[in-house]
Amino acid sequence: MGDKSPKAKDKAKKQNTAVKDQRKQTASTKASSVSAGGKKGK
Repeated sequence: MGDKSPKAKDKAKKQNTAVKDQRKQTASTKASSVSAGGKKGK
């Protein structure tokens, strides 16, 4: 922590973007599985 070099900033930005994309993908996957599986549960 505390490394302020341009490479470190770039790496952190890329990782942050990747994490956001992964969360979006997970959320959309969960939402679609819930809507598809909601009728089966009853």
